[in-house]
Amino acid sequence: MTIRTLEKNDYKELTILLEELGYPSTEEEIAERYDKLANLPDYASLVAVANGSVVGFSGICRMHYFEQNGTYARILAFVISSTVRKQGVGTILLEASEKWALKNGCSGITLNSGNRPERQAAHFFYKANGYLAKSTGFSKSFS
Repeated sequence: MTIRTLEKNDYKELTILLEELGYPSTEEEIAERYDKLANLPDYASLVAVANGSVVGFSGICRMHYFEQNGTYARILAFVISSTVRKQGVGTILLEASEKWALKNGCSGITLNSGNRPERQAAHFFYKANGYLAKSTGFSKSFS
């Protein structure tokens, strides 16, 4: 398995992963979003590739703290294909995300995960990898 930056020819497989995460998107919508993000230095789109297929995705952003000095990374999207879960892919991709954060001068890394019952396995995974459940997020849509 390899970890690398997302490429345009990965967009079709990314639609499947994002749908598994609960965010259905067309290949065209993904192209519109990720073509913009690819040119922004504070963003990274990493994929895990096994046997020639994209089986994991991590979308990361470097952000500045408001409440203290420095920067941190936020994982905005993280998904592993249901076909390869519990095989170490998630841990390897999460470690690659953390390495990106360290390389980019971040003092820490954070993520949000939904409170839905089907996310409990993900919560266990994050805790097993040293992440602390610290807060509850709130969201409001304007559409």
